[in-house]
Amino acid sequence: MAAVQGVASLLALLTTVTLLVRVLESIPTVCFGTNAQVLPPSADVVQLYQSNLIDGMRIYGPDAGTLHALRGTNIAVIVDAADVLSLASDDANASSSARAWVLTNVQPYPDVNIRYIAVGNEVTGNDTQKILPAMQKVKDALSAASLGHIKVSTAVRMSVVAGSPQPSGGAFGDPSVMGPIVKFLAANGSPLLANVYTYYAFKNDHNVDLSFALLEPSSSTKIDDDGHTYTNLLDAMVDSIYSAMEKEGVSTVPVVLSETGWPSDGGRGASKDNARIYNQNLVSHVGKGTPKRPVALEAYIFAMFDENLKEGEAIERHFGLFNPDKSPVYSMNFLATDPVSAGSTPQSSSAGWATRPVCYAMLIVGLSLVLLFSPVRGTGAK
Repeated sequence: MAAVQGVASLLALLTTVTLLVRVLESIPTVCFGTNAQVLPPSADVVQLYQSNLIDGMRIYGPDAGTLHALRGTNIAVIVDAADVLSLASDDANASSSARAWVLTNVQPYPDVNIRYIAVGNEVTGNDTQKILPAMQKVKDALSAASLGHIKVSTAVRMSVVAGSPQPSGGAFGDPSVMGPIVKFLAANGSPLLANVYTYYAFKNDHNVDLSFALLEPSSSTKIDDDGHTYTNLLDAMVDSIYSAMEKEGVSTVPVVLSETGWPSDGGRGASKDNARIYNQNLVSHVGKGTPKRPVALEAYIFAMFDENLKEGEAIERHFGLFNPDKSPVYSMNFLATDPVSAGSTPQSSSAGWATRPVCYAMLIVGLSLVLLFSPVRGTGAK
């Protein structure tokens, strides 16, 4: 009898852990682009992240005001180092350039949780040859400053993977560039940052099923490949990146979605409803990972605000979750653990838990309650 009670208690404990960890893994991270005429002050932006339990931020340059506002928040941060050519320069000042960048933009913020440095964002053309040397110099500068815990990577666009109808067929279009980069990442325990948008695949190919691109469980599209079944386009795209890395002999580097999202206006399939559905389903899905890598997938939604100064197509200016007055562009629940579909409206989570440490506290409380009320007894108990 005691053994049965012990097993029951253990199962209850595991169930509690599973449910709470699922919530933790679904907490979103969001990019903070600033290419707009009017935006809230940095302190207000950080507070908006906290009140909506958004515990990760990507910034596209080391803005001092934003970094100052992030002090003590424990919000995980990706900081872009955009000037790849300068950081990779072979002249006598090259190393000092990387050291100066770290000295100015990283060292003054020991109380900011800088997780990754993105050396270059979607670098193209001949400049791609400079990515790896720039990454190496930034890594060396971080190590010299006793900041080696901050991982160095680069953010690539989906087009670095040559098109393939099957995820297992994914291969880098230019392995001479990407091969050494992913080997560097593997050697240093860094992820590959990838900007992955199912929206553009849908927009540019009328054969792509909208529901498949929106991560809808109701989608009738399925891809069976290499023993895996793909029920949404995002998983297929991410696993094609994993396949490309495997072809370079690298199987240990995780993919971090440094950008993903859906526009609310300005183009085919761009609407507030579709943007809400995609981002809500994304939050619900990332804790499960992909068929090839069924572990939690770190994903940064693009973006916190609409950016009305961005050039290009109209859709580029309509990826924001919030308006400049901090009101939501559409209703979204940042703690959702179940996917949504067209016609459903999740309640907005405008007052959340602020940051992940509070969620960890909930996990501890939950485990304590299970142990308190369902103590595990050994087989020798009377």
